[in-house]
Amino acid sequence: MKKIHLLLLKAFIRPFIVTFFIVMFILLMLFLFKYVDDLIGKGFEWYTILELMYYASASNVSMALPLSVLLSSIMTFGTLGENYELVAIKSAGVSLQKAMMPLFFLIIGLAIGSFLFSDYMLPKANLKFGSLLWDIRNKKLSFLIKEGVFNNSIPGYSIRVDNKSSDGTLHNVMIYDHTNSAGIAKIIIAKEGEMSSNDQFLLLKLKNGVSYEESQGRNTYNNPRQELRRIRFGETDQKFDISSFKMNRTDEQDFRGNTQMLNLKGLIKKRDSLSNELDSIDKFAATSISTYYKQYNFAKGYMKIKAPTSVIKGDILSLIPPQNRGVVIQNAMDLATSIKQTTAGRIVDHDDRSRNIIKVKMEYQRKFTLAASCLLLFFIGAPLGAIIRKGGLGLPVVMAIVFFLLYHIIATVSEKSATTGSLNAFFGMWLSIFVLSPLGAFLTYKATVDSALFDVNYFKQFFVNLFSKKKVHS
Repeated sequence: MKKIHLLLLKAFIRPFIVTFFIVMFILLMLFLFKYVDDLIGKGFEWYTILELMYYASASNVSMALPLSVLLSSIMTFGTLGENYELVAIKSAGVSLQKAMMPLFFLIIGLAIGSFLFSDYMLPKANLKFGSLLWDIRNKKLSFLIKEGVFNNSIPGYSIRVDNKSSDGTLHNVMIYDHTNSAGIAKIIIAKEGEMSSNDQFLLLKLKNGVSYEESQGRNTYNNPRQELRRIRFGETDQKFDISSFKMNRTDEQDFRGNTQMLNLKGLIKKRDSLSNELDSIDKFAATSISTYYKQYNFAKGYMKIKAPTSVIKGDILSLIPPQNRGVVIQNAMDLATSIKQTTAGRIVDHDDRSRNIIKVKMEYQRKFTLAASCLLLFFIGAPLGAIIRKGGLGLPVVMAIVFFLLYHIIATVSEKSATTGSLNAFFGMWLSIFVLSPLGAFLTYKATVDSALFDVNYFKQFFVNLFSKKKVHS
């Protein structure tokens, strides 16, 4: 390997690693902002949130990796062009294509690694992320007693305190107990209270209070009145079951059938099974509906007389006696209503299966588009950096964001169109690559011939010459 190739590899790898982790950090912050309501106030341990972020970072690779390739390639060749190192390389007889060759093989290796990652690692990470996020969303809020507010976190109880001391003492505690099966609330009022808890129970030690409890009494014919019991206490304990507040991990096997959690073999198997189900649904629907279209031919095969087929012309109701037309019309309307009700449910089921098949096909193609996007954005970023001849984090970042947004917008719109069925699943996933590939070829050609495509001085001189010519003619 030549020293020039080592120089290019070192110049590319450093900004690639830096930009990759910066983009991953930004995407993780966006992830936290999105799910902040599901994470705050539920008493999670720090390692649970860290585990969730670790699994979420795997799904962010599909966006962070292509953007990092684009940005680092623009920065690498922009810095080489700004420092006239590309000029020195070309003067030594090395063309731009030969200079890009080691980076091209590096990007091919990166693309192959991204494909293996999306086929083997990403489904497992999505499985763990989906199951953990499900458990987090279904975990109840942690029990937090706030001053002056009734707290209904514990099922069957409403608890209110006027204020809390710095040592944890509760003042003026009021508890409404709705656990009585008769629907009659029990009220406990105490001047002070102390709170302690473990994994199973919350214990409130109440002092100097009174308990009010109503009962239905004897409920006899002569004495239908209710009874009220009032009990004063100096100290009592109230125990509350908080076992439901503890997060229980769901079995990951319950989520394994999700499309995003399958590899290529699993996607092919799911697509075939959904196709078979769709065929069975269509055949059963056709059989069910065909029973409404009857043709009475009981005498067929028992009579030797062959009657010609009668052809009905004009209004069919004219052939029916007037006294029977109302019954015939009503029967026809009832039959049409039955057919409509039967087909309505079949259509919903058919559309649901069809959408699932489209999603499986799209996810199958997604395994390959990540690798192809890395190659595409490299052939856009490398010649673009050689053309603009600017390094650092200024103009290269702006250009990278513009081209990546163009790629991402086309990909998002085409995926949405494929999801709704207005575009084929294959073209929906590959449309952005097909559209931008000519742009990559065009930029590579312009960089090879040393075009001043984005040179500000070139355009400035062009307009100066244009206006000077107009003044001479005038």
